[in-house]
Amino acid sequence: MTRVRRLFAALGCAALLSGAAACGTPGAAGDGKITLTVDDFGNFGYKTLLREYEAAHPGIRVVERVSEFTAHHQQLTQRLDAGEGTGDVVAVEEGYVVEFRNRAGDFVNLLDLGAGAQRTNWLPWKWDATLSADGTGQLGLGTDVGGLAMCYRPDLFKAAGLPSDRKAVAKLWPTWQAYIAAGHRFQDADLAASWTDSASNIFNQILAQEPVGYYNRDEELVIDTSPGVRHAWDLTNDMIEAGESAKYVAFNPQWLAALQGGRFATLTCPAWVLGWIQQNAPATRGQWDVTAVPGGAGNWGGSWLTVPKQSAHPREAYELASWLTAPEQQLRIFTETGNLPSTPKLYSDPAVRSFRNPFFSDAPVGEIFASAVTAKPAQYLGLHNAEVRKVMEQKLSKVEIGKLAPEQAWQEALAEAEAID
Repeated sequence: MTRVRRLFAALGCAALLSGAAACGTPGAAGDGKITLTVDDFGNFGYKTLLREYEAAHPGIRVVERVSEFTAHHQQLTQRLDAGEGTGDVVAVEEGYVVEFRNRAGDFVNLLDLGAGAQRTNWLPWKWDATLSADGTGQLGLGTDVGGLAMCYRPDLFKAAGLPSDRKAVAKLWPTWQAYIAAGHRFQDADLAASWTDSASNIFNQILAQEPVGYYNRDEELVIDTSPGVRHAWDLTNDMIEAGESAKYVAFNPQWLAALQGGRFATLTCPAWVLGWIQQNAPATRGQWDVTAVPGGAGNWGGSWLTVPKQSAHPREAYELASWLTAPEQQLRIFTETGNLPSTPKLYSDPAVRSFRNPFFSDAPVGEIFASAVTAKPAQYLGLHNAEVRKVMEQKLSKVEIGKLAPEQAWQEALAEAEAID
């Protein structure tokens, strides 16, 4: 997956508006209010905030439509192509942001509405990721970033004779090679659990730490020439060969059941995963802890809020998006869901640095995630990054279940990626 925040529900605008004629239509409920629709996925932490925004803006009604991750982005493409149906504020995840940046004509230029005055609210690379090449257009306002960490089950570590204190656990894996070696020790304990959940999650997190991924900044596919992708591939296959993967497809129902049942001991945990677990596996409260990721730093995932030109109320939509992504709201979302702010000044704020998540054994997630994302290499994600990532994940899954040898899978992945490109 990518940063991927999966959710098994899709809420329809018409149902939420109790028969209203359309989203974004003033007075749709007969009360003269402007209705703004926010389209997102996973857990952005907006439920309570949107009600508070309505209370502070009596002329505005806000409807949130939540879709499954992939479907959300496919629907956005379809609605842009059709010329109708988009929300007024629409989230876009990092794996898709280049695709939509390349059709910036379908979106409101937020610089025309005053976004430039807020530029310092975001990490420089977060702001630049949705900025046009000539710097005259801004597509989106950053929500979260996906600082890297590792979630683990202290009870399973103890049962396997491994240290369970988070500082001692971090010392087990200064590198990914050391992480795999620790997995050997865990597997030798012969417990009814695997070291980690899936090959694709390990692969994506290793690759997220590399300075260059599938594409360079000239939009050239560099899988076969950039050492980072092959490095991540080989390490992941070392883990597979050692029998350390539980072989699940990340975030599907079987994976969720395994997470709830303690079927794997470690889970790659970008910041947004915490909110996903809290929402979808509440019974696991107190069973997981969080510590530093092998390699110590990096980012995987994160999103932006955009305003499609289809919106009948672009000014009001921008003001809502601006408020939702303001430092105050980003800080609150972090403490409630775990989504890490993309506002750099918050990383030194005691409210972030000292924050411990009670769901995850009071882990100091503020310190862990802020430290990880601060040192992130600004990896460029190409136009077809999401499609290529899917190919790589599918091939690794086939290696996991013994349907393909690693080198055959690599060659097939290269061929399919080149066909996409």
